[in-house]
Amino acid sequence: MSLSLFFIFVPDADWSKDLVIFSNRTKHRFVMEYLFIVLAILCGLLGIAGSVLPVLPGVPLSYIGYLIAVFTSKDSYSLTEIIVLGVITVILSIMDYILPVWVTKRFGGSKEASWGTVIGLLVGAIWFPPFGLILGAFIGAFAGELIHDHRNSQKAFKVALSSFVSFLLTTGIKLIFCAILMFYLLKALF
Repeated sequence: MSLSLFFIFVPDADWSKDLVIFSNRTKHRFVMEYLFIVLAILCGLLGIAGSVLPVLPGVPLSYIGYLIAVFTSKDSYSLTEIIVLGVITVILSIMDYILPVWVTKRFGGSKEASWGTVIGLLVGAIWFPPFGLILGAFIGAFAGELIHDHRNSQKAFKVALSSFVSFLLTTGIKLIFCAILMFYLLKALF
């Protein structure tokens, strides 16, 4: 029996056994390749869903799907492209947590309004998906600001509106980036 390493067929006197080994290894390679393709697409789709749902880390999931697709692909990809998309993924992931709080504070919101935004997002996501996310952020910021200063409902509305706009902004940016990653993912696979 000869040595078949890395799917290389090396015949000897009894070549039929080598052919079976080669055939099984090739079959397993194709099965694994298709498994990685399905996993990459699944990560990309979950990443797009996670751009809207706060329960799933959307951008990192899309990037993981992209990496799986790149390493499964037969084409070569530049290390610069992979690093740049990775850095953007990290920046967007951090921005997702910082921007709503920063915008709320920028428009005069209090700590209570910031916490109200976060709590409203989570409660809305659990009880009234998907619209609860949008309304939860708005209602949470409004209620939090009213708890802080119950006499100024106009300011509370302004803070809630700014929280709502920042949520839409971050969600839009994440969706666009996840769609770009999905495009690169599909390009790498097909």
